[in-house]
Amino acid sequence: MTRFLFVVPPLTGHVNPTVGVGGELLSRGHDVAWVGHPATLEPLLPPGSRIYPALDDRLEADIREARQRWLELKGIAVLKFLWEEFLIPLAHAMIPGAHDAVKHFLPDVLVADQQALAGPIVAGDLGVPWVTSASTPAELIRPLKSMPKVDEWVTAQLRELSRSDVDIRFSELLVLVFTSPLLVGETFPPHYAFTGPALAHRPEPTGFPWEWLAPDTRKVLVSLGTLNGAAGHRFFGEVVEAVTDMPDVQVVMVAPPLSVPRNVLVRERVPQLALMEHMHAVISHGGHNTVCEALAHGLPLVVAPIRDDQPIIADQVVSAGAGIRLKYQRVRAEEIRSALDSVLYDPGFAANARRVRESFRLGGGARAAADRLEAVAA
Repeated sequence: MTRFLFVVPPLTGHVNPTVGVGGELLSRGHDVAWVGHPATLEPLLPPGSRIYPALDDRLEADIREARQRWLELKGIAVLKFLWEEFLIPLAHAMIPGAHDAVKHFLPDVLVADQQALAGPIVAGDLGVPWVTSASTPAELIRPLKSMPKVDEWVTAQLRELSRSDVDIRFSELLVLVFTSPLLVGETFPPHYAFTGPALAHRPEPTGFPWEWLAPDTRKVLVSLGTLNGAAGHRFFGEVVEAVTDMPDVQVVMVAPPLSVPRNVLVRERVPQLALMEHMHAVISHGGHNTVCEALAHGLPLVVAPIRDDQPIIADQVVSAGAGIRLKYQRVRAEEIRSALDSVLYDPGFAANARRVRESFRLGGGARAAADRLEAVAA
């Protein structure tokens, strides 16, 4: 039996890939645990999962508040705030709990999300092999290479945090990347394992009114993710206006309550993976999890990126011919209706989405990721 410890930030999209991989490792008889914010982890992990606390509720609330302020910024202020007010404070806050977890659990391998920088620091201090869980491929393509001074500033933040010249965002042993080279479009060293999304073993909410879905309609899922949904009132309103006069289309919208026509169903939480089996397209902000979940089901997308890695992910979707990109801040109902009509009725978009789905299948998903982790531990 091998012991694997996942270190994750309090962000659903960063926890989800580790659920599939951790579940696969558990099914093989390994010992698996997670380090992070227990209240965030508990509903996302399989019942009975071992969780070590590295953030209490007060610290998590402070970090969540910082994330909300970050959502209001623009330009280079976004990146500055991300590092100074989120990533660095999060690392410092998690180091003591991660250190205690390693001392108690004694992992053979530590798996750290890219934004859980406490993981590599503690692993280095205690001599534990560590690998990277790249929950988004955006940093892999070095998006700051065209802005060398900004890139140098980020490197300085990392050096000061880790007290070394090692880039702790990327393990030299293994980087698990939950997408495919077809989407990323660049070549990487052999220790970068492109497994496609790891979707297995993930608990989902119950109580969805499945009978609402009519058999003779085109069905669309609309989601802005866990961080942006509450701030998406205008966007959701434009989507509602766009689909009001599309009687052959049904829309499931993951959003706070709002007034909608008969062909729109609003829920604050949905069993997203199960719903994908019934959908024909997805409207998204470009969050990596939602995009890959849609493409793993062969579904084309309308993508309206807001910030962070989302413009990069949206461009990857467009480059693959699997969707259409819109401008989140200024998009209007008629643009959404036109884009939705294209991805629903132009067969080229669905064909390209299925091509990406095949590239994910070839990556091997959670099983391939578990194989690579076992090899590190051997």
